[in-house]
Amino acid sequence: METYHLIGLALILIVGGFLYWRYIWFFRNPERLPPTAEGILSPADGTVVYVKTVQPFAEVVSIKKGIKATIKDIVQEDDASPKLIIGVFMSPFNIHYNRAPLSGQVEFIRHHPPTGKNLHMGSMHWRTLLNRAPHYANSLHIIQNERKVTLIKGQYKGKALACYVVQIAAKTVNGIDSYVHPGDTVDRGAIFGMIRIGSQVDLVVPWHEGLKPRVQAGDRVRAGETIVID
Repeated sequence: METYHLIGLALILIVGGFLYWRYIWFFRNPERLPPTAEGILSPADGTVVYVKTVQPFAEVVSIKKGIKATIKDIVQEDDASPKLIIGVFMSPFNIHYNRAPLSGQVEFIRHHPPTGKNLHMGSMHWRTLLNRAPHYANSLHIIQNERKVTLIKGQYKGKALACYVVQIAAKTVNGIDSYVHPGDTVDRGAIFGMIRIGSQVDLVVPWHEGLKPRVQAGDRVRAGETIVID
């Protein structure tokens, strides 16, 4: 009888722990203070999976043999200018609120359904957990899954800068939330949305000689606090 009691207690603890994680701990939202130093901030908590400077229509990453990802695949629009892109993978245990990388005005928010169906992000999850490069190998979700693209236009180092934030859903995601609307202004480090459960967030900015990445693949970053671009 004592064995059944122990099994029952273990089941209660497991179910209780899952419910606490899923409906309380997952939605934790600690205060974040943007650094006073100038710099473009990470829009998400998690692990950096790629940092690339790419020419128009060039390959960002090679996902697997014969399959590559371009800026167009990720942002879902053509733009004939060089780009700097930083991808951040958010595990189910990261904070999932997304924050503005710079102050500016929301130009547009565009939702793109999946090409086919949303795929699991299992490969990227395990590769980031084990720190196995390349972290993006076999991660077809980069080009296939549902996404929401938010364009923020602001100023950086005295020049106009348009910044794309791409929220990419996982198979288990219940929704990609936006808390802003086109025409709204957002402050650097302020929350603008969230993705529920595991997911990926990419930051894409027009590249020029004055921009310098501050992170590399494998680095851990915090939304609204970590400077990712000087």
